[in-house]
Amino acid sequence: MSLRFQNTLTGRREDFVPLDAHLVRMYTCGPTVYNYAHIGNYRTFVFQDILRRYLKYKGYPLLHVMNITDVDDKIIRDSKAAGLSLRQFTDKYAQAFLEDLASLRIELPEHVARATGHIPEMVQLIQRLEARGLTYRSDGSIYFRIAAFPGYGKIARLDLEGIRAGARVEVDEYEKEHPSDFALWKAPKPGEPSWDTAIGPGRPGWHIECSAMAMKYLGESFDIHTGGTDLVFPHHANEIAQSEGATGKPFVKYWLHCEHLMVEGKKMSKSLGNVYSLRDLQEKGYRPDAIRYVYASVPYRKQLNFTWDGLQQAAASLDRLRNFRLRLQTDPLPEGENETLAATIRAAVAGFEEGMDDDLNTAAAMGVVFETVRDLNIHADKGELRAGNAKAALDLLTRFDSIFQVLEPSVAGAAADDGLAAKVDGLLARRAEARKRRDFAAADGIRGELQALGVVVEDTKDGVRWKRA
Repeated sequence: MSLRFQNTLTGRREDFVPLDAHLVRMYTCGPTVYNYAHIGNYRTFVFQDILRRYLKYKGYPLLHVMNITDVDDKIIRDSKAAGLSLRQFTDKYAQAFLEDLASLRIELPEHVARATGHIPEMVQLIQRLEARGLTYRSDGSIYFRIAAFPGYGKIARLDLEGIRAGARVEVDEYEKEHPSDFALWKAPKPGEPSWDTAIGPGRPGWHIECSAMAMKYLGESFDIHTGGTDLVFPHHANEIAQSEGATGKPFVKYWLHCEHLMVEGKKMSKSLGNVYSLRDLQEKGYRPDAIRYVYASVPYRKQLNFTWDGLQQAAASLDRLRNFRLRLQTDPLPEGENETLAATIRAAVAGFEEGMDDDLNTAAAMGVVFETVRDLNIHADKGELRAGNAKAALDLLTRFDSIFQVLEPSVAGAAADDGLAAKVDGLLARRAEARKRRDFAAADGIRGELQALGVVVEDTKDGVRWKRA
């Protein structure tokens, strides 16, 4: 089965065929840094990371860009209230965002582009739009005239005549010809940051930022653009209009959008007090690995109901996988291979990839792995598992974790401790050797070292198991 994506632009499930066989080019919408990103934002960022990792798993070379929006109305409002410069204010939240990415084991793209570092590119793009007659000026601001761009809103399947002011359309204080025309460049206001440029003083509108940065690093046409479903309109509709209006070329081939996250069945809102940052959850004792697992457990195009029980269940599921991996690594097994089990593991690898190829159906891919782990545990209990099967099963878990990044325990309230599992495995191997030579004092001492790491060791009839306290 070939890799397929549900393309928001066409509304169809399509085979993935990159524009250039030698390089996949991808742009993902990043955060607006006026506060800590919340757990709904991080669902989208984990989806983007899973997409990135699976493209690499499939052998595609990748050039990936993510923006950081560090100038917009909210940032200007809040930085003024805090008495800080734009840079001072946004640096705090940009750094926190990068730290959160590390906690969730989200790989950094090849380019993380801050909007304020790309003002010249935005000005040049606006000049191209002006030269093509797609803009107009009003009170020092420059607007995109949507009536001049046929097919505006195609990604959202809009009836342009049905758009009315206030209906999910950016409405600001500037004078516009049509309520859905959008600002490319905003006239300066007293006390607000602005740039002196060839198109006049002012600052960029939100939408132009992504187009300018995407095209700088990826070219005028590229393969994949992602974001949350809330960005389909107007942000991505406007990106398409201004990009294709300037170049006359298709902007993006595949658009992928991640669905919303609910908290305990309710939409996140400040009034309900259920808007949580990643740091809030860590302070409550929840680990980033369990949080990432919850995000991955539901396919990105389905709404996710984020619950406290779900986090507890995620931690228990991860312990089952880790204990099985430890069993494979430490149990003495007969040499050779049980061919029936070898076939089971080969089918599991194929099923895992089939699920991921189907528009990143993470639930199906995870289900295959968990079912296989359950079956192999049963056969191991019966003494039917062989050393060759253990090697193949460990390879299956390695493939699984190359995408999901959840098998190495992380620490609540801190950045992920990617070295913990290796430390534990080494100590358990030493403990097993001490027990073999009946040096129980040394074995007990090693148990104490493990307890100091916050690890509980259990000796069961099925072998040694461990988990974080």
